[in-house]
Amino acid sequence: MGFFDKIKQKITGVTEALTFDRLKEGLTKTRDSFVGRLRAVLFAGRKIDTELLSEIEEILITSDVGVTTTEKIIARLKDRVRRDNIQDSELILDILKEEIAELIGVSPSASQDGAYSLEGADKPHVIMLVGVNGVGKTTTIGKLAHNYKKAGHSVLIGAADTFRAAANEQLEIWADRAGVDIIQQKHGADPAAVAFDTLNAARARGTDVVIIDTAGRLHNKQGLMQELEKISRVMKKIQPDAPHDIFLALDATTGQNALQQAKEFTKVAPITGIVLTKLDGTAKGGAVLAIADAMQIPVRYIGVGERIDDLQAFDASTFVAALFEERTPVDEQPA
Repeated sequence: MGFFDKIKQKITGVTEALTFDRLKEGLTKTRDSFVGRLRAVLFAGRKIDTELLSEIEEILITSDVGVTTTEKIIARLKDRVRRDNIQDSELILDILKEEIAELIGVSPSASQDGAYSLEGADKPHVIMLVGVNGVGKTTTIGKLAHNYKKAGHSVLIGAADTFRAAANEQLEIWADRAGVDIIQQKHGADPAAVAFDTLNAARARGTDVVIIDTAGRLHNKQGLMQELEKISRVMKKIQPDAPHDIFLALDATTGQNALQQAKEFTKVAPITGIVLTKLDGTAKGGAVLAIADAMQIPVRYIGVGERIDDLQAFDASTFVAALFEERTPVDEQPA
């Protein structure tokens, strides 16, 4: 059974089909640009030569896959062509799908992320969201809260981004949309104090999940590091293993800048996963590949739209299938 035959078997339920369709819809711009350009050069009968490989390389790089990751993909592609004695360039597309999926890798928590499961986790399960201003932290928190609540868990949000004007108000709107409670203090309050109060309240209420917002920018890297460390430190006084996850939100539309942000944030915080937002807004979704490959940190969630249910747990094989618009048995069923 081939790689994408397994994906077709995997996506069988109505919910999974709807999620897959939403993912395909969200990746439309990237698919039209990235995959469309690949299909244009990988037509039947074209010879596989240096010129073709150079064209593929250019498409990958200009789709924000990045030079280093592109070199890895091209090297793997050459190896497969040589090993399997492939002559027809049309067959390269299937190889690229497989190599890209393998390069991204599988998050060890993918199944748990997808189900928003807390099985075996200490409660409350504490998640911190970090990232620069404007990447979509607030909307991500609202969507995470919505999905956890939909899975049957109680959620409490801590508004610890006390520096940015209107941050609390925006987060309060999303908390209301998700139907969850929020702990907040006045503008300029100590972020660590907000995190402390939130976790205290969660333990008193028996809450399952705590999501802590953090400032997107302080005056320098040292200040950011100290702030994040302080938030973690005060929560550990209540719950020694908190926070359990520190998610870094990155804006997919910023491409290689997102990769640079990831490198900077990993210097100041032990990031456990990446949330890649606004994938629906870019024609250069190759940033997923570059970040997953370069950082060796799993992409845990991706944002593919503005709706509250448009945050999806990231699965490499499903992502690649949607990117290349593979059809599933559900797609083929009559309406």
